[in-house]
Amino acid sequence: MVSVSREVPAPADLGTDLIALPEGSPLRLDLRLESVMEGIYVTGTLHGRATGLCGRCLIDIEQDVDVDLQELYAFPGKRPKGEEDEDDLRELEGDLLDLEPALRDSVVPALPFQPVCRDDCPGLCSECGARLADDPGHHHDVVDPRWSALQGLSLDEGEADGDRREPAGSRTDAQEEN
Repeated sequence: MVSVSREVPAPADLGTDLIALPEGSPLRLDLRLESVMEGIYVTGTLHGRATGLCGRCLIDIEQDVDVDLQELYAFPGKRPKGEEDEDDLRELEGDLLDLEPALRDSVVPALPFQPVCRDDCPGLCSECGARLADDPGHHHDVVDPRWSALQGLSLDEGEADGDRREPAGSRTDAQEEN
């Protein structure tokens, strides 16, 4: 067994569209390499810093990433029993093992699908795009378009004072008796 601790630059496209580890940013790898019958078993952790955008309000965010890594690198021509799928099998290339695909397979699912700057982020205004966290009382007086034709109508002067006039012939018999 060999323990290895290294700081390496992050490969390109290590993340999603909203959050990723920037290319060239430092990744801290603490790995343990063990020789097993089928090849080399690699376990360890990866530490890095992801940057991206909040999925609600689109401001810049940063987030620490700590991911566990476990991968078997088979000796050329040696296939572990029960491994029928060649896509999942990683082989040693001489004395070298390529960690990038294993890092990608571990880091990308560990990143949040919808990263947020804070758990209660209100997001953006759907009307104007303003950031609602900056102005909690933000609102628009929007009239439902189905009612917009009624905006041109105004009340009669008497109705505005609270004196409602009934149109002729609209009184019921009970109202006429009083």
